[in-house]
Amino acid sequence: MDRGRDFLRAQVSNAVMQHRTLTENLRDHSTQAQDQRYRDLCTQYLPRMEQHQRMLEEYRATLGEESGGAAKEVLGAVLGKARDAVDAFRNSDFLRIVGDIVTIRQSQDTFATFAAAGDQLGEPRLSEIGRNCEQDHDEMQRDFNRLVQQMFVEHARG
Repeated sequence: MDRGRDFLRAQVSNAVMQHRTLTENLRDHSTQAQDQRYRDLCTQYLPRMEQHQRMLEEYRATLGEESGGAAKEVLGAVLGKARDAVDAFRNSDFLRIVGDIVTIRQSQDTFATFAAAGDQLGEPRLSEIGRNCEQDHDEMQRDFNRLVQQMFVEHARG
């Protein structure tokens, strides 16, 4: 396992790939979802997620190039295609939103770690990104959970 700056670079690169998946999910679901409420939620949060993605990528650039970074980008693209295939099989807005919630929570945890670790490491930009993004992801997670609960009840009632 990497240590020092290499560890920080690797974790930020992982966050970039992870968050890219979330952003791509929202972009896809904003046009593909059958449920208008779901499309609206994706459309509502997409600009903020794109902004977070830019912040992560810009911060990663300030840390310098990670060794093996190109290979990770290729792997990320392959995993993105696999996600698309899984999404196609889901063919259900309910299952898609459940998957989105899992990805949102993953990002929440990552950003909470960045906020706390940035403070402890004296990395104010990491801390700022973590705090701002965690707050937005908390809000998004609440909204997505509210919708999935409504959808669950609707499906259960028939």
